[in-house]
Amino acid sequence: MKKGSTDVSDQDREPFVEVDPSERFGHYTELLGSGAMKNVYRGFDMEEGRDIAWNQIKLKEFDKDDYAKKRLFSEIKLLKTLKNENLIVLYGFWRDSENNHLNFITEACVSGNLRDYRKKHKCVSLKVLKKWSRQILKGLDYLHTHEPCIIHRDLNCSNSFINGNTGKVKIGDFGLASTAGKSHLAKFVIGTPEYMAPELYEENYNELVDIYSFGLCLLEMDTMEIPYMECNCIAEIYHKVTKGVMPLALNKVKDPELKAFIEKCIGQKRVRPSASELLNNPFLEIGDDEK
Repeated sequence: MKKGSTDVSDQDREPFVEVDPSERFGHYTELLGSGAMKNVYRGFDMEEGRDIAWNQIKLKEFDKDDYAKKRLFSEIKLLKTLKNENLIVLYGFWRDSENNHLNFITEACVSGNLRDYRKKHKCVSLKVLKKWSRQILKGLDYLHTHEPCIIHRDLNCSNSFINGNTGKVKIGDFGLASTAGKSHLAKFVIGTPEYMAPELYEENYNELVDIYSFGLCLLEMDTMEIPYMECNCIAEIYHKVTKGVMPLALNKVKDPELKAFIEKCIGQKRVRPSASELLNNPFLEIGDDEK
């Protein structure tokens, strides 16, 4: 390379750890998120020239449950057909048999998840909370009125994402999503304990479990505190949730209308409103000058 040249040699470029079978997507070593069953890596779309998130599910976690594994593949396939501005776009997926992984590629939101974003911006107005809430509810309404009905089952602030330059909020991380039949009933206990509705533990629930989780997301957005932080273990969370004990963070909500709205979302299943009903709730009304 000539002196003063700005060209970057192959040796100096950040190498991909892995490239997909079509050789369109590659991912780097940087982790955007991780969990017991999944890692999410920063990646790049070489065809479109944009950042992507490379999601990698460890299928060995499903080795003892072929039914769950089949459902996982069918749900991911279904999610590729979803088109809504408040849902993370799924670009593609494939199975890596050699490493026993399911990989799927999604769009990347430049500002990361709502939990981290909220911590960076401590002065957030009630108007902003309403705008974020409306967008999450629009995504849920699309999922819940889809045919078949889709239940996210793991909605929380760490898998709701935001583009800070536009304020656009999108629901992501559909690895645990499930479809429900005409009865809208589903089974299997799954999710993040702090955000799980009591009926989830009974393995007989519907899409309203997502409304419960949304209510706790809104609680976290307001207080910057993960619900049930006062609990020392999952068993303690389970005991409080199934007994109807509210998280202590609810006492930190200063606005009475906001508190009442959250309580409506995390109330008993029989009176819990749908996403559509919440979108029409006067509390979330945004004037023309605020849109």
